[in-house]
Amino acid sequence: THCRSGFFTMPEGPARRAAIDDNRRAIEEAATLAAAGADGSVAVLVLVAGALPDGSRDLIGARARVRDAIGELAPYAAEAGVQLAIEPLHPMYASDRCVVSTLGQALDIAADFEPPVVGVTVDTFHIWWDPDVLPQIARAGHEGRIATYQVCDWKTPLPADVLLSRHYPGDGVIDFASLTSAVEDTGYDRDVEVEIFNADIWSRPAATIARETAASFASAVAPHLRAP
Repeated sequence: THCRSGFFTMPEGPARRAAIDDNRRAIEEAATLAAAGADGSVAVLVLVAGALPDGSRDLIGARARVRDAIGELAPYAAEAGVQLAIEPLHPMYASDRCVVSTLGQALDIAADFEPPVVGVTVDTFHIWWDPDVLPQIARAGHEGRIATYQVCDWKTPLPADVLLSRHYPGDGVIDFASLTSAVEDTGYDRDVEVEIFNADIWSRPAATIARETAASFASAVAPHLRAP
């Protein structure tokens, strides 16, 4: 996956036009990266919708503008062979990063488009809390919209910068058994990505991070994946 693009919740005007143009360039980058690979990878561009515009309290309007922006970008993505992957983020980010907070909301937006063009990102950190998460994962699979599955863990207390609050799988409270099994049950057969934003982890040597990532994945996630 190419991560990330999006951030197009603002009303029509120069800033929105600039955001749409930036997303077109990101689609081109995703296509270029996929073409450079030798394994026939699918080009996936993760979309983070963006925050409430400054001074606004209109979540409904902001989400509608997300759908409109994707409507502009979808034909361009289809022509480039890129799948747009709407990523719902935890509700704590709704005011400053992403107004799409649940997998259900992401799927409702995607429903107007063909699955190979617009799918969703299933990220354990953002959706683990949702009481409707398992049925929505099943729905995403039934609709053929799971573009990527991302794993990391949730642990409190959160740091002052909540963007950097992700932990290795198994170090927090997320039930990777149920979530991973639900994704597997849809027939998902793409990569599983470990995506960690954490300043303490980033401060360690790269080789240490790689070993710890592999070990945490092996113990918390891999036992719930089907053998290739």
